[in-house]
Amino acid sequence: MSAPFHLAFPVDDLDAARHFYGEVLGCPEGRSSDSWIDFDLFGNQIVTHRTGLRDPQGGTGGGTGSGAVDGHNVPIPHFGVVLDMASWEALAERVRRHGIPFGMEPQVRFKGLPGEQATMFFCDPAGNALEFKAFRSMDRLFAKQ
Repeated sequence: MSAPFHLAFPVDDLDAARHFYGEVLGCPEGRSSDSWIDFDLFGNQIVTHRTGLRDPQGGTGGGTGSGAVDGHNVPIPHFGVVLDMASWEALAERVRRHGIPFGMEPQVRFKGLPGEQATMFFCDPAGNALEFKAFRSMDRLFAKQ
């Protein structure tokens, strides 16, 4: 059984979050108040909470770093959704059309290996890193190398 996840995270500007998640990514907006907004991110509930706090590296989270994956440094922490390939390609094009810079351009990693996947990274206006992935076959999601 698949269950949607819930993730709440900090942002410093709700209007920028509303534009990015609603207009750029196309997430339907759910409930909101003057300090938070929830969105439907591909069937999952994400909630942007205005905190006004920024870390020294410019994000609103509790610190940032990176980890090595397939010869690339990826931002830590990050979150996102695993999509089917057609939805992933459509999202990559949508992000490009809105002029959002990629931290990692859309590409295929682990070519020829069991975990082969399409991936892309970009940040929201508050500096939260997002990764969206796709597999040609979802049964490869947890495949071991």
